[in-house]
Amino acid sequence: METSLRGKYAIVGIGETEYSRGSGRSTRAMGAEAIRRAMDDAGLSSQEVDGMLSYHGGDSTPSTSIMYDLGLRPNFYMDCSGGGSSTEALVGLAMGAIEAGMCDTVAIFRSMNGYSSIRIGGTGARAASGISGLDLMKRPYGLISAVQNFAFNFTKHMSEYGVKSEDLAHIKVAHSNHASNNPKALMKQRVTVDDVMDSRWIIRPVAHLLDCCLETDNATCVIVTSAERARNLRQTPIHILGVQGRGTKPGGDFHVQHGNLGRVAGHYVGPRIFELAGVTHDDIDVTGCYDAFTYTVLLQLEDYGWCKKGEGKDYVRSGVINLGGKRPNNTSGGHLCEAYTHGMNMVIENVRQLRGTVDDYCPNTGEHTYDYSEGGCRQVKDAEISMNMGWGTPAVGSALIMRR
Repeated sequence: METSLRGKYAIVGIGETEYSRGSGRSTRAMGAEAIRRAMDDAGLSSQEVDGMLSYHGGDSTPSTSIMYDLGLRPNFYMDCSGGGSSTEALVGLAMGAIEAGMCDTVAIFRSMNGYSSIRIGGTGARAASGISGLDLMKRPYGLISAVQNFAFNFTKHMSEYGVKSEDLAHIKVAHSNHASNNPKALMKQRVTVDDVMDSRWIIRPVAHLLDCCLETDNATCVIVTSAERARNLRQTPIHILGVQGRGTKPGGDFHVQHGNLGRVAGHYVGPRIFELAGVTHDDIDVTGCYDAFTYTVLLQLEDYGWCKKGEGKDYVRSGVINLGGKRPNNTSGGHLCEAYTHGMNMVIENVRQLRGTVDDYCPNTGEHTYDYSEGGCRQVKDAEISMNMGWGTPAVGSALIMRR
């Protein structure tokens, strides 16, 4: 496998707007703010960013609007349709565009009013739209939102391996503990297993309300450039060891001929990303796992090889995914508790973890106590290598491994 790009590129800038439920702003205004913040973070001027990538679901603003607001003149840009597996995939495309000589530095952004306008959960403007295309095979039968579409895969997994709702609740508890130490998190309140179990059912038997991610208004951005150029910029460069974008499993979400219905794309993406990056599971210090729902986390942890198939319930109960555990997961609170960003905030969080600059409630700025009690620290001590796992559907996944 070709590995000559290992460590050749880096993420040098990150930016976010406020995570809110009711931004009162356009996706254009928020997108411009997130890119500007990322440029400021990297120490880049408008003349130094000459590539743009974005992704959307018919709910955002094209690069051609924002580039002029910021005074950019890209040599390359592209706006892609896509969901939760897009962040890592577009990092790889940015590397490819730079490698091909099309540009030197790429801003990747996602802007969405995911609560006040087009809600991915299936309500709001999206629910009021007409039914056409692939929706003709789903919406008349009640498959309106992702939690419904993905439920078949995990229901099979539950029956096969004896997973209980209480097992999934431990994922929410861990992510809520992390969010309680995050000033930016929309849902800072720590919850218990009982809190999750007492919240109303959304889809039996796989998801209570607190098993589901937030819906949020926000924009986010990461900036990619060469490691050589990164050395002269403001922040410690976070090097990209390997990226695998939008890998698939055979036959789609409901395909069973090549494996159990509960098998997801990570089964195929996992071996490739570790070979590309030249590391093993034991080398990873912190993970970011796409948590649209608690069950998407458990399925990915198993199929990316953090534990054996069927042992995810024990893995998440063991404390390994908690701050202070062996390999904390979604240390910002992720989609379940910080904000829903279509995957961007978990890459941003891991960049901060590797820089050692996580924003938390430690009393002295820049000094971390590593006290993970409520209202305290969320910086992972001596974090060197991180991994992100993106989820588009059960059949589509992406991954990214970075090092300090």
